[in-house]
Amino acid sequence: MPEFKKFLLLGVAFAALSVLFGAFGAHGLKSMGTEANLVNSFETAARYQFYHALGLMIIYLLSHCKLSAKLLNYSGWAMALGTLLFSGSLYIYVLSGIKAMAMITPVGGLLMLAAWTLLFFAAIRTDT
Repeated sequence: MPEFKKFLLLGVAFAALSVLFGAFGAHGLKSMGTEANLVNSFETAARYQFYHALGLMIIYLLSHCKLSAKLLNYSGWAMALGTLLFSGSLYIYVLSGIKAMAMITPVGGLLMLAAWTLLFFAAIRTDT
């Protein structure tokens, strides 16, 4: 498998799952009588998951440019892991009520921020 194809595959999978989770949050959770603030958290997780799915696909596309492969790779893994931690912890918190899971969410957010920062530096270091 080409080096960056994994980010395209993760991005597509994350995008599809975010649509599924978003629909569940909008329809399933509401019909279950889940509190509005928890439904909002679930919808935030799905929305951020989708944004970062697109980010992973962008990393794949940028891998065909003259950007630093090392920085792109770091950015992709930070984005994938950040998405899993951020969105995953919110999904688990809302569905299980385990409040400790919400403590993981900021770590995922920091990884997402790091991913975009790494992508910025990959772009700034290129001559194209």
